[in-house]
Amino acid sequence: MERNSDTESIVHAGAESGIDYTGKKIGMWLFLFTELLFFGGMFLLYSVYRAQYPAEFHAGAQEENLLLGSINTTVLLTSSFTIALAIAAIRRGSRTLSMYMQLMTILFGICFLIIKYFEWSAKISNGIYPDSQLLLDMGKGDILFFSLYFVMTGIHGIHVLIGVVAISIMLVYTWRGAVSKNSFIRLENTGLYWHFVDIVWIYLFPLFYLVT
Repeated sequence: MERNSDTESIVHAGAESGIDYTGKKIGMWLFLFTELLFFGGMFLLYSVYRAQYPAEFHAGAQEENLLLGSINTTVLLTSSFTIALAIAAIRRGSRTLSMYMQLMTILFGICFLIIKYFEWSAKISNGIYPDSQLLLDMGKGDILFFSLYFVMTGIHGIHVLIGVVAISIMLVYTWRGAVSKNSFIRLENTGLYWHFVDIVWIYLFPLFYLVT
């Protein structure tokens, strides 16, 4: 009952300030649904090829840096916590705390991208990258594994970058007062996007680092 009361008060406050809270939230969920279909197609493609080449996919996973992958997983999980704290803080009217948590989330996102850069650089320096001669000389299963790795982690990395930019914009909005206790739907929707990006990585991590 208390949660329903909170939701009703948010919608009522949004209506008074001219903000369509429900409409914006539904719009964000519809956008995330299209993203789910997009990544779902890639996960399905991965599943098909993994079933055809299980040994090659297992061998390819042994080439991944499990330590860096685990660190990146921890980083993103922590960033989900900080963005949730940022939203909770702004809803309570704690603007300074919200800004601090948003900044922490941004830094975690940048940290993730830096670690991923080093992972990619190590592979490229070893001659493993799309259309490289070394990769083309491998078997079909190996080519498919590393091709999917670069495509799927690359697209995910772009989504992380977009999320970092979006949260940076929200940080500026919060500092200027455009995002506040009575107008936080933009930050909340940005947080939903960030959680989605984190969830995608939760699936990517075992697919490319823990293949058995």
